[in-house]
Order: sequence, then structure tokens, then C-alpha cells
Amino acid sequence: MISIFETFGEYITLMYRAFSKPEKAAMYWKETFRQAAGIGVGSLPIIALVSTFIGAVSAVQFAYQFSSLNLVPMWWIGSVVRKAMILELAPTISALLLAGKVGSNIASELGTMRISEQIDAYEIMGVNTPAYLVGPKIAAAIFVVPMLVIIAVFLGILGGWGAGVGGHFYTTAEYFKGVTDGFKSYDVVVMMVKSLLFGFIISSVSCYYGFTVTGGAVEIGESSTKAVVYSSIVVVIVNFVVAFLLL
Repeated sequence: MISIFETFGEYITLMYRAFSKPEKAAMYWKETFRQAAGIGVGSLPIIALVSTFIGAVSAVQFAYQFSSLNLVPMWWIGSVVRKAMILELAPTISALLLAGKVGSNIASELGTMRISEQIDAYEIMGVNTPAYLVGPKIAAAIFVVPMLVIIAVFLGILGGWGAGVGGHFYTTAEYFKGVTDGFKSYDVVVMMVKSLLFGFIISSVSCYYGFTVTGGAVEIGESSTKAVVYSSIVVVIVNFVVAFLLL
């Protein structure tokens, strides 16, 4: 129990130092945009592929269920897929994918820098290493993750359209009638809140385990695993809390 509080205290301290005033703002901005490009471009293919097929599978499964209920119009599938993608599937699945890909990369990168004493060299030169190495990664994730989630929503809806029309479950007009029917902008607000929190969680937890690693190559692998596991767990818990409070 004591170790849990110690870990949490170290995490809070690192976050405080990560968001302290930078020495040279231009250098930090450049690093933030570099990290944003790496996270966004590197993660876009897997997010696009998975979200498209999640939308397609959701549409097919709902069509299978609705086909046995003659009282339910098939255009409802568009509404169900839209709501599922916005409120749950796009933000949560994207966050778990990013925890595995981005989280492990961040932890491995910082862990390697720590073991090879690059971080120590920065500190000797007077660089605020948490602000320079951790802050830009967190800022980039907070900026990029919501964008990836928005893309995931659109591709998931398109995936549902393609699967349903291809399977002759409904027409294009019926599907998009459902997509636009009863749309609530508040659902998008909930999605964005989740996306921002997930971006912060994935990046900050991964940065912590990478930045504080000690030992050698084995410990770097362990820190990467911990970053993925614990960030995924926190994402799932926060997902429930946000849904419980906002919905």
C-alpha cells in the first residue's frame, strides 16, 4: 500500500515539473509538434483500419438482430452505430490501441535515454528534463488523440455503411437517415472529454514509467509493459467515471 502512494507521489511530482515554465518556449513548441506528428501519423493507419471494421461489424451484428424484429425499421442501425461509435467504441478502442502502440514507444524511448544516461547529460547542462522530455509528449497526445478519435468516428460510420449496403441490409438513404436522426451535440462533448483525458493518461503514465526506470534492457521492457497495462486500466476506469458522471 505504501508503494502505491509513493508511486502516485512520484507521478504527481513529475507532472508538476513537466508543466513548469520552459526556458526556451520555441524549442519546446518544436518538440511538441514533432511528437504530435509522430503520434498522429504513426497511429493513423491502425486507428483507421480498426475503426472501419468495428463500425462494419457493429452494423452487421445489429442488422442480424434487427432482422428478426419486424417492428424495428432497419434505418435505426445508422443511429445505433453512430451513437455507439461516438460515445464508446471510437474513444475507448482508440485509446486502448494507442496505449499499446504510443505508450510502449514513449516508455521505451525515455527508458533508453535514462539507461544510456542521456537524461543525466541534459540535467548536467541545466535542462529541465521533465519539461523538455515529458511535457511536449503529453501536450502532443492531448492535441492529437481527439483528432484521431474524430477520424475513427467517421471511418466507423462509413464502415457500417459499406457493410450494410454491401450485405443488402439497408440502402444508403436509410442508413444515413438513421445517422442523422436524433443527433445530439452533447454526445460529441462527452466524446471529446473522454479523448482529452485518455490522451493525458496514456502519455503521462507512459512517461512516468519510462522516465523513472532503473537498471538495463530487461527493466526497459518491464517499464514498457507496465506503461501499457496501467494506462489501459486507468483508461477503462476513467471511461466508466466519465460515462457515469456525464450520462
